[in-house]
Amino acid sequence: MTANGSTNLAMAGALMRLASALLASGLMVGNRPATDRHVERSERCTMPAGWLGVARAHPRFVIFGEIHGTREAPAFVGKVACSLANKGDRVLVAIEHSAVNDEAFQAAWRLPDPNFQAAITKVGWAGRRDGVASAAMLDLLLQLHRLKEAGRSVAIVAFNGFRDEDQRRRFAGLPGQGPHEAAQAENIRKAADAGHYDHILVLTGNLHARKKPIEENSWVYRPMAMQLASPGEIVSLNMRTAGGKMWNCIIRPDVQLDRTKPVPDDAIECGDRPTKGWANMKAAPFMALRVKNGGEDDNYDGIFWVGRVSGSGPALAYP
Repeated sequence: MTANGSTNLAMAGALMRLASALLASGLMVGNRPATDRHVERSERCTMPAGWLGVARAHPRFVIFGEIHGTREAPAFVGKVACSLANKGDRVLVAIEHSAVNDEAFQAAWRLPDPNFQAAITKVGWAGRRDGVASAAMLDLLLQLHRLKEAGRSVAIVAFNGFRDEDQRRRFAGLPGQGPHEAAQAENIRKAADAGHYDHILVLTGNLHARKKPIEENSWVYRPMAMQLASPGEIVSLNMRTAGGKMWNCIIRPDVQLDRTKPVPDDAIECGDRPTKGWANMKAAPFMALRVKNGGEDDNYDGIFWVGRVSGSGPALAYP
């Protein structure tokens, strides 16, 4: 699920101010991060510019609020995780796959690399057409597993939704989508508390990453980021793009739905669709905390910029 995004001049101006701030601080040199000079040349393990600003906030959790269905958002988180792991930090990456499948994901994680892909795709991928089960998401997991096999301290957790009926019952009294958000938060927190991590990176839809309540119909509920930890323990970054294409699924315009029944599969149409994005920063991917009085969306602590995006369809074929 994603927050509604529309192009506007205020956001364009805010992005330009962020870029100016990064340039002034030396985080960006031309179109490439200055940190390129100090890390491995492998692009997959180059930390995007702006991480030091995030790290200075000393967050326990860094949430990347994506718009599902792009290649670039999972790749961005992969670069952050890879860079941190390569310098010896202990990293947990939380992904928005079903918490019911986490046990199977952990069993696959313990396998040697040649067996990992076949095992990880046995649950939670087949038949899914949305961006959560995309080829880019699978590529992220394959990259993280290779890092683990190379001796880096990397772990994963699938956190989405209720992991069992007990959890569903405990949160049933919360308003609106609050029960789902509370379960996400508890699942991430449980995984974080079970290990010793220097960084916990969460890749999720940007609605879940918001740090202010959401009003929906007659309900007001708290998104996952508000239920995960205290505000000071979290840095939440909203995805910004220069437009391009995203893979998503919509109700076919010629279909009349019966709201009392589930949406039939043949009413849904999936594919790459154009997205306008925001002002083109013409810069390599970076992240930045919100500039004071800069006019950025205060539902988040800042942004992560991925440039022009391309769609990423399902990792596995669907009927």
